[in-house]
Parts: sequence; C-alpha cells; structure tokens
Amino acid sequence: MLLIDPAAMEDFQDLVTDDIPNAVVIGLAPSKFNYDELNKAFRLLLDGASLIAIHEGRYYKRPDGLALGPGAFIKGLEYSSNVKAEVVGKPTIEFFKAALGDLDPAQAVMIGDDIRDDVAGAQAAGIRGILVQTGKYRTGDEKTITPGPTKVCNSFVQAVESILDGIV
Repeated sequence: MLLIDPAAMEDFQDLVTDDIPNAVVIGLAPSKFNYDELNKAFRLLLDGASLIAIHEGRYYKRPDGLALGPGAFIKGLEYSSNVKAEVVGKPTIEFFKAALGDLDPAQAVMIGDDIRDDVAGAQAAGIRGILVQTGKYRTGDEKTITPGPTKVCNSFVQAVESILDGIV
C-alpha cells in the first residue's frame, strides 16, 4: 500500500499489483492522510504487513505555513499496530552513508533547514551540518540538538560561501 504523493507514483509502479499489499510505504502524501486510508494501512499492519517510512519528517513548509509531515502518521500507525517502521531516509545514518558512497564523512557538509532530519542526522553520520534559517527553520532550532550545528547561516548562499571560504 503506497501512501505517497501521486507525483512519486512513477517511481513505485513496479510495486503495484492486484495482490493484497504486504507492506505499507509512507512518504509525504497529504491527500492520503485521512481516516479511511490510515485505517486500511492499520489493518494491513495488523495482518502482518511491514511498515516502511521514506522519511519521518515532522513537518514541512507550505505557502500557508508549516504543516504536519508523515512522521506524525508513521508514529500513530506504529503506536496503534505495535509495528515498528523501517525508516529508509533521513535522519538515518544509513541514508547519509549511502549518499556519500565511498567518500569520507569528515569531508562532507550537509546544508539543511531541518535541525533534526538534516543537521542532526548528518552529524550522527560524521558529516558537518550547517543549519540555514530559511524554509521550515524556526527561531531557536539550533539550540535543540547536542552537539549543535557546525554553523548557522541566514541562507543557502551564505552556507555555500562559508564552505568555499574554508570557514566550515
């Protein structure tokens, strides 16, 4: 069962069959996060399906403000079904290591607006993390993780300039 944005469906077409789903895959899919769809997912999980989370984003930025991300729905399904999700994206260390391939994490820098998923996730994998005060950044985010971000910048451009100037 795919609870993902319709725009992402083409990436999962080879998984679609007429068989009863053996997994619930969740990404950012605001139109799918309703009682009926979540209840179908819940029942599949009770019947033995796996729960796979593309990521556990807590919230994201929309034109009208911050909105719940898939993390809230993943945690609800975990709680209700007693099934632990396998997270395959941020903020897992495995995700960041896969992105690096053979590169040394100490030579990499992650620039992001999400203190937990971008910065803390990267730093847990040994990658320096720069928090940008754009997008879904909220005042004081940099004080919510230990260790804090390697650097906090006003913008993506400023973060890149810091890297190029050797400040990070």
